[in-house]
Amino acid sequence: MIQFALIAILLIVVVAAFILPPLWFARRPQNSTGDRQASNLAIFRDQLADLAAEHQAGALADADFAQAEREIQRRLLEEVPAGSGETSTSNAPSRKTAIALILLLPILALGAYGILGNPRALDPAQAVAQPQMTPEQINEMVSRLAARMQENPDDLKGWLMLARSYKTMGRYEEAGSAYGKAEKLVNEDPELLASYAETLAMAGGKGLKGKPRQLVERALKLDPKHAHSLFLAGAAAMEAGDNKQGVAYWEALLPQVDPGSEIDQMLRSGIDKMKAGGKN
Repeated sequence: MIQFALIAILLIVVVAAFILPPLWFARRPQNSTGDRQASNLAIFRDQLADLAAEHQAGALADADFAQAEREIQRRLLEEVPAGSGETSTSNAPSRKTAIALILLLPILALGAYGILGNPRALDPAQAVAQPQMTPEQINEMVSRLAARMQENPDDLKGWLMLARSYKTMGRYEEAGSAYGKAEKLVNEDPELLASYAETLAMAGGKGLKGKPRQLVERALKLDPKHAHSLFLAGAAAMEAGDNKQGVAYWEALLPQVDPGSEIDQMLRSGIDKMKAGGKN
């Protein structure tokens, strides 16, 4: 906690040293787009709050949360481009802005930490486990996300978020449909292809035959050493009775797992069974 506070104070001082003198002494532009910027900032905060809630509920992985957050920031910058609108200059120094920044910098720093960091670490009394969200609350958040996607069907990253949420909840048919809406992005990422294939296999109840196996093969073309895809490819080959190919996939996967781990033992057992079956 102390280390974080010292670093935060140092950063605030450095930033203030660069941005406050021009605002305090220099000429500044009068921007006519302040109201629109304020409105966009409000939307930005609401979207971040929704993302944070989905992340806390476990419906959104850490990497996906960070990626979605960056996407919202990019959109905000596009909607409020620097220097947009009509401007006029004034000789009066922007001292009100300078004072506001002096007050807001610490608040914004704590707010950012609250979103990206672990704010409970700042207060030992709050370090106890917090109540878990109820299934009803999680369903409500996912329903809100689904409703937003109906209004924004071209948001491919949003469809991916919805697909992962449905998959986590065991709603595999809906997850497969959501993955399909984002197939343009899915086809470029081995992990997304593997997850899509796995979802379709669970939804259809027919294993990895057909499209799931095609997705896995595409993933391995993008990355021949992709662990998740190698595992699914071995399982698909085993289902198809192609034991030789199944052994090849899983033997290629073995160096990527911890020796003696549960997955290592499972792979070796499966390899032995496929080898024994191939001899019959």
